[in-house]
Amino acid sequence: MADRVHPMETQESAMPDAPENPRSTASSTTCSLPVRKPTPVPGTYVIQVPKDVILRQPPPGNAHLAKVYARRASRRRSRCCLCLAWLVVLLFLLAVAAGVLYLVFRPRAPHYTVDDLSISSFNLSAATISPVFDVTVRADNQRNKKVGIYYGDGSDITAAYDGVTLCEGKWPAFYQPPRNETVVVTELRGTGLRLAAEVEQALTAAQRQGKVPLEVSVKVPVRVKFGAVRSWTIKVKVRCEVTVDGLRQNAVILSRDCSVKVKVLGFLGL
Repeated sequence: MADRVHPMETQESAMPDAPENPRSTASSTTCSLPVRKPTPVPGTYVIQVPKDVILRQPPPGNAHLAKVYARRASRRRSRCCLCLAWLVVLLFLLAVAAGVLYLVFRPRAPHYTVDDLSISSFNLSAATISPVFDVTVRADNQRNKKVGIYYGDGSDITAAYDGVTLCEGKWPAFYQPPRNETVVVTELRGTGLRLAAEVEQALTAAQRQGKVPLEVSVKVPVRVKFGAVRSWTIKVKVRCEVTVDGLRQNAVILSRDCSVKVKVLGFLGL
């Protein structure tokens, strides 16, 4: 009889399924778990952020405040403009009035001159000096036919040598009518003056030569009268360069030259 041939199981099929590698299983399980981030250490941290990245939204009330401030600024500007306009109008009216008065009355500044100068108590050999100057000033207002002048208080007269004030006094307050010439005699005094060595030497040399240059300055506030109208206060400054033959009484005036400066708009510094 023919032998039956039974198929033989191969070694692979005969071998049971081998269990999976435990290491590979463990590793696959570990990789599937979520990775935890490291916990920061407690403490204080400074985070620097660029300015252009910071976006900030202002509070809702800021818009209302901005409108209120803008309204106030607009009101202030309008008030300032209104005040400026009134000031311009006032200056214009004053300029017109001044022009009309000038055309009608043709005012001119009086002519001033030093007629006499007497000096006493001027001892250059003393440590300190207290000189006394008797000054005679002539104010000539004859050129003004319709204009009078009120000389007010707050005047100042000084006598100086080379910029050094020697004595001072006051100009009297009075009214000078049109076409008038008034002679003013005033006393100037200095007390306890101590001259510098170079000034004392220069004065001594000038007195020996018989030519002592002095400066007499007058500052006086005046008001001009145009008919029945009086002007505002005007500042008048008179400066006289006088040369005498010596520092003595009844000194002879060798030369004199006076100039007048008038500040019409003295309240504006003009």
